[in-house]
Amino acid sequence: MRDVSVVIVTKNEERRIAAALESAAAAAEIVVVDAESEDGTVEICKRYTDRVYIKQWQGFAAQKQAAVDLAAGPWIFILDSDERFTPSLTAEISTLLRDTALDGFFVPRKNFFLGRWIKHGGWRPDYTLRLFKKEKGRLEPRHVHEKVVVNGRTGYLKSSVEHYTYGSISEFIAKMDNYSTLSAMEKAAGRAGIFSITIRPVATFIKMYFLRFGFLDGIHGFILAVLYGYYTFVKYIKIWEAQNQSAQSEIS
Repeated sequence: MRDVSVVIVTKNEERRIAAALESAAAAAEIVVVDAESEDGTVEICKRYTDRVYIKQWQGFAAQKQAAVDLAAGPWIFILDSDERFTPSLTAEISTLLRDTALDGFFVPRKNFFLGRWIKHGGWRPDYTLRLFKKEKGRLEPRHVHEKVVVNGRTGYLKSSVEHYTYGSISEFIAKMDNYSTLSAMEKAAGRAGIFSITIRPVATFIKMYFLRFGFLDGIHGFILAVLYGYYTFVKYIKIWEAQNQSAQSEIS
């Protein structure tokens, strides 16, 4: 991957970052933008690259765009701390970029939950645009679920990046609280009534567990569907809460 700059943003990731950096060793360079970690993340990163920068947290999209802007390579691959290159992905990218007319590529993710590869429930193939020409792509400014927008033609890779998501239920719940708040901020202009609070969580469970065959992943699929239904519930009651607080402020 001689033309590829791998960029990673970090915050207190000492437990997972070494494996991510190790997997990216074939890249032309690795750029890390750290959000003032309080653990050993920065020290670990410096063992793998001298392109480590400290930047106050600006949000997911802005932080990743800062890392992209610092990269020197013509191609960018955005890697999260809980993701890993596989040998097949590294080889495919190396071969593909020798001669391509495309400007970006969607990469399938092989998602793991509590140590198990999840193949259903909407978690496979889970394409996400991660590889793109620096001059053609930018992060869309969003509070959460940020994505790359490419001004050009895109394609799809066959090989997966491995994604080791939540290692415990507690980790999921902690992230859910943060993500639901950010999602509620994005939807602040909308409204959340009794329908959104009661029906949408149930619909999320049904879609993941039945319509997208989450039941084929056994107990892991059931737990995931329940957790995502709960996440949907929390997101909409936070929107409802914000609406109530706004209404009370107008009255007072």
